[in-house]
Amino acid sequence: MTVSVDPAAESDPRRSALAALYLEHERLAIGGGTLLAFLLVWEAFGRSGLIDPLFISSPIRVAQAGWELMRDRDFWNDLGVSGREFLLGYGAAVAVAIPLGLAIGLSRRAQYMLSPFVDTLNAVPRVTLLPLIIIWLGIGIWSKVVVVLLGAVIPILINTQSGVKTSEARFIRLARSFQASRIKIFTSIILPGTVPFIFTGLKYGAGRALLGVVVGELYASTSGLGHMIADAGNTFQTDVVLFGVLIFMATGLVVVSLLDRLERRFEIWRPHVR
Repeated sequence: MTVSVDPAAESDPRRSALAALYLEHERLAIGGGTLLAFLLVWEAFGRSGLIDPLFISSPIRVAQAGWELMRDRDFWNDLGVSGREFLLGYGAAVAVAIPLGLAIGLSRRAQYMLSPFVDTLNAVPRVTLLPLIIIWLGIGIWSKVVVVLLGAVIPILINTQSGVKTSEARFIRLARSFQASRIKIFTSIILPGTVPFIFTGLKYGAGRALLGVVVGELYASTSGLGHMIADAGNTFQTDVVLFGVLIFMATGLVVVSLLDRLERRFEIWRPHVR
């Protein structure tokens, strides 16, 4: 099989360098170009007068509203409150879900004991528990932390448990034939095989955690980005609402990107697949 090579590309080193640079950053180029085209079309519709700006606003108006908000001290207070709720609730969910998921996956008795609670909590929409949480903990930060915890803990736990259950039985049998201890089997076979499932749960749980922040602050709160979005919606400030949504969206993308980088560091032993 022969591969054709463009003679012009071979004779022009700058063209070859640009082609290599594009291939290296192809994902960024395509994704960024698509996003830019979407924003341009959105702005064009906003300026055309075909759509009432009260309902959709435009990228420039959203950016202007964001600039005005960032000059307000209350905005940074709301951002700090929502950030603390997310970090505390998500961190607690990770600390609880991963050990419990590993325990349920490794122990049949632990599964019999804890699975009814896990299945029940997974079946019940956590939002329906919010009134009870507000009654127990009030409208302060800790009620939102519990909502975030309940939203994120189940996806992480279930994915971790599934990862343990899918461990290669032939590898475990081979390790036992060499008299490997249970700890050695866990650290060398089960845990490395569970890492992709754990990170999948962490990414999905991050989205559930952000949803918990928004829902908790929309329902009962005196501060936070969710409270800011609710107030802006009540006064028809569409650009402020969209800027608040943009902050949550950017936070989710950043968290997932950081988890992707961390996952790659844990999976350096895996073969590279394009």
